[in-house]
Amino acid sequence: MIRLAFFVLLACISLFASQPKVLEVEIRGAISPASAYHLQSAHAKALALQADLLLMKLDTPGGLSSSMREMIQVITNSSIPVVAYVYPKGAHAASAGTYLLYASHVAAMTQGTNLGAATPVSMMPQNETNTTASDTLERKALSDATAYIRSLAQLHDRNATWAEEAVTQAKSLSAQEALKAGVIDVVAEDVSDLLQKLHGKKLKVLSKEVVLHTENAERITYEADWKTKFLSVITNPNIAYLFILVAIYGIFFELMNPGGIFPGVLGAISGVVAMYALNMLPFSYAGLLLIFLGIAFMVLEMFVAGFGVLGIGGVIAFALGSVLLFDAQTLGAGISLPLIIAFSLVSLGFFVFVLRLFLRSRAASVVSGAEQMVGAQAEVVALLADGYRVRCHGEMWHATCQEKLDIGEKAEVVSLEGLVLILKPKKE
Repeated sequence: MIRLAFFVLLACISLFASQPKVLEVEIRGAISPASAYHLQSAHAKALALQADLLLMKLDTPGGLSSSMREMIQVITNSSIPVVAYVYPKGAHAASAGTYLLYASHVAAMTQGTNLGAATPVSMMPQNETNTTASDTLERKALSDATAYIRSLAQLHDRNATWAEEAVTQAKSLSAQEALKAGVIDVVAEDVSDLLQKLHGKKLKVLSKEVVLHTENAERITYEADWKTKFLSVITNPNIAYLFILVAIYGIFFELMNPGGIFPGVLGAISGVVAMYALNMLPFSYAGLLLIFLGIAFMVLEMFVAGFGVLGIGGVIAFALGSVLLFDAQTLGAGISLPLIIAFSLVSLGFFVFVLRLFLRSRAASVVSGAEQMVGAQAEVVALLADGYRVRCHGEMWHATCQEKLDIGEKAEVVSLEGLVLILKPKKE
């Protein structure tokens, strides 16, 4: 009996120790450098835990091609199976998300989701005046994207014909349509249903056949670390735009009021963060230049007497540059239009009205101090042993004079030595 109990205990321990592990990671929002770093970190964690499966829950409108390709390299070179699951209901895997589905070892969706519209943004119809050079570049990009998604389809024996149509014709499919067309492998209600349906499925991972054991698997959720969260924040077009403006205004305030320190420090830090964000995000140099030009016009409006042409032109250039700075279709999200309008009007009000009043106050004549006392009129009110007591600007002062003065006599202030006025008789 003791031996039997011992063997049962060993069997239980062995069963517990061999319980399959599934690491879950969420990829939501526009595909960006933060998304690529998040997936790379999750994959490294899955390897460290010796997980049997990496489950990538997708909900994305698309994003950067460069970040997408980094993620696909992680997936296709993974030594453990990677499952892409479009989840929850209402989610989609558009544009770059479609490529990620095709690259994964298992492509799955839940009901009420869709995928497709994988045409490169530069290929979308723009106008009828495209030059021959731009048409050539567009054809090259389209051909490259088509070949890329076709190779991914062939890698896991999925519908390559529809993949090409998703690129060339921007077609989309629902979950059930994608399953019937051979674009995806599984339609599951939730993660538990997905893991149950994947149990026993045979996959080819790095030329090796792997059998999935996902029934009753231990599910581990991978949370984003601080670096991923930081990258997600600064690569948001709205946040990057705010950092640019804070850098511009902070440095401008420091130049207007040297020694303020705080505006300069804040502007410098924001400038470095903004440059880091712009280094990772594709942006328009024309848009950035228009923002600087708009601010320059609004500053000139303070010094040039006119009809507000520079101010109006500055607001237009500032707003247009803000709109052109980031391409919403390329990034999956752009700068909020209300945010652009708000900053344009605030900038106009600040530069044209507030700073103009500030400069006028600095240029106003001095109304106190030694400079204002020189030339002022003083009236003798008392005779003292070492001088006179006089009234000047409504205040009582000690004064001296080389000539004799009488009480009630008017005199002119020649200079000020400490708190003593130097007078001379005022000629009537």
